Amino acid sequence: MKIGNVEIDSQLVLAPMAGVTDLGFRTICRELGAGYTVTEMVSAKALCYQDKKSIPLLKLGEGEHPAAAQIFGSDPVCMEEAAAIAGEVSGADIIDINMGCPVPKVANSGDGSGLMRTPDLAVRVAEAVVKGAGSRPVTVKMRLGWDKGSINCVELAKAMEEAGVAAVAVHGRTRSQQYAGTANWDYIREVKDALHIPVMANGDVFAGKDAVRILRWTGADAVMIGRGCFGNPWLFQQAQAALEGRGIPPLPPLAERCATAMRQFEINAAHKGEKIACLEARKQYCWYLKGVPHAGYWKEQICHVETMEDLRRITAGIQRDLK
Repeated sequence: MKIGNVEIDSQLVLAPMAGVTDLGFRTICRELGAGYTVTEMVSAKALCYQDKKSIPLLKLGEGEHPAAAQIFGSDPVCMEEAAAIAGEVSGADIIDINMGCPVPKVANSGDGSGLMRTPDLAVRVAEAVVKGAGSRPVTVKMRLGWDKGSINCVELAKAMEEAGVAAVAVHGRTRSQQYAGTANWDYIREVKDALHIPVMANGDVFAGKDAVRILRWTGADAVMIGRGCFGNPWLFQQAQAALEGRGIPPLPPLAERCATAMRQFEINAAHKGEKIACLEARKQYCWYLKGVPHAGYWKEQICHVETMEDLRRITAGIQRDLK
């Protein structure tokens, strides 16, 4: 897949997810097969006002290329400036525009998937970001539409291509669906058929074989994996095996999975500081233990961690007591 002038030698993409795809998790996913990663979304206004909390979200890992920095907003002037700042601060190869976030405080203010309700403004935003990004290609992540009565992904994607966008990613749900129901891959196929630029298919990829299915069904150039990899970065390894027609490797033993989780938290502690890394680990570590028998006691312990030493102690206990 080639996005503008950026060659991506993989069909596996890690979706941008707020509170999830931080530097630590992106590092682990890349090691396990994600060929293209995107930062958490960052507010364009926050960048324009030089908010110190937003800049670190854009930091890429060592050798994290190709990668994109994702920004959100609906003011074309601000988005143009933010695209330039995001590119300079992150060193990312690509700038991505969020037109898919369904969270009410984002969408109801006209940002994220709210832009799908105002396609003319969305085009102006895209044109502004293309201008601000300079030589960097610009991509857009979108949904099918606001609700089932206003599905406009094909029309919007065509408008994005005309505005100079170099690729689009489509999540097969509307904004009103949030993450409920089943992703509709038919509309993603319609988008692919209508465009000349690359299309990334997103939605309901929870197993290696799902990556093969979504690419065959939609004809998309790549699969963007989101919630399926929560606590399971090995999904990229399994998806790659499925795409190559190899046997699907099993999950590593629990002790190894916990060691991987700890490395993620250690990377984040070095990047964000121990306090923030531990607060976020309370949620992230529990994802790694999903479906593990008799893990209730340790999940309860995880919900109260305050230091890296707490996490190390808990990890040692899990590795000792659970299989």
